[in-house]
Amino acid sequence: MAKKIKKDTSTVSKTPDSSAPHPSKKKSTTMEQLLQKHLIHPPKKGDQVKAKVISIDRKQVLFDIGWKSFAVLGEYETKELATFLPYLKVGDSVAAKVVVEEAKEGYPVLSLRKFVEKGKWEILEEKQKKEEEIEVVCGDYGRGGIFIDFMGIRGVIPKIQLTESFINDPNKLYNQKIKVKLLEVDKSKNRLVVSQKAAALGISYTKLKEKFDEVKVSEKYKAKVIGFSDFGVFCEVDGIEGLIHISEISWSKIIDPSKSLKVGQEVDVIVVEKNADNYKLNLSMKRLTPDPWIGVEEKYPKDKQFEGELIRKEKYGFIIRLTEGIEGLIHVSKIGGSENLEIGTKVKVYIEKVDVRNRRISLILVSKEKPVAYR
Repeated sequence: MAKKIKKDTSTVSKTPDSSAPHPSKKKSTTMEQLLQKHLIHPPKKGDQVKAKVISIDRKQVLFDIGWKSFAVLGEYETKELATFLPYLKVGDSVAAKVVVEEAKEGYPVLSLRKFVEKGKWEILEEKQKKEEEIEVVCGDYGRGGIFIDFMGIRGVIPKIQLTESFINDPNKLYNQKIKVKLLEVDKSKNRLVVSQKAAALGISYTKLKEKFDEVKVSEKYKAKVIGFSDFGVFCEVDGIEGLIHISEISWSKIIDPSKSLKVGQEVDVIVVEKNADNYKLNLSMKRLTPDPWIGVEEKYPKDKQFEGELIRKEKYGFIIRLTEGIEGLIHVSKIGGSENLEIGTKVKVYIEKVDVRNRRISLILVSKEKPVAYR
């Protein structure tokens, strides 16, 4: 029977039944394509691959790239592993590049430089979305705040985003590793803004947004003073950060905000502007009172004599306060040198010129005789 089957098989192979369908060339090609499609191609140097993390520790990372053996992270990047180790976990798939097709141990070697350079922004965006903390290293303190580093990305903690213990002495954070929450992540602008206070106090920006949306521009609120800078006063309105710019504290000129207000003090403010990008408020104290410069030309006509208080000396002359919010200048060129002018004393002056547009008043010191320079 076996011989018969073998034979029949032989006969059929030599003389196929005319009724049996001939496999077409098209079907044969399709089959070859299917076989070719399922072949496993070895990784080539320079290939961009999707690598799934199989195991990870501080010395090595193993990846599955669909090859017969696992791939490993390059030696140089393994030394930097601690930098991004907290942001990789087993099961993650990351973009990688083949740098060695087959090392001595038989493993392909990968580079995660693409992940490090681009994937870190995705990490930041995901962390911001979930309101999760990240760890950063603090650097120098500058005008804008404390500079920080996250996986090679430079960012900043604005001074107002520090807790009270650091807001008045930011340099204490230099070279420290701290937890922060993300306020702004913008890859296109290479901009990273974070908050130490949000992490330390467990602030939820979802709830903060709800409070922020309730605040109305041009309405009056109570603000608590929490710190100072050269350009104004940091404060909070129901937990929302705000800034009273130095020019918005008083109608009078303020040189040092800390001499006008104290930390912990509550003041009345009006909301001038809301910044929806970072949930900040621009506030004003002075706009709650009338502008003293309205009708100032009628109040202080030219050539009339008034009494004011000498409040400070500048390199170009003496500043005289005529009334709250109205100050004038006796230029140094109009002072003979024999006058005894002391800060805090009352002096009598003539109005020389009123410049309403630039809010300036030129004054002449009253003497027994008007100086020759007076016009």
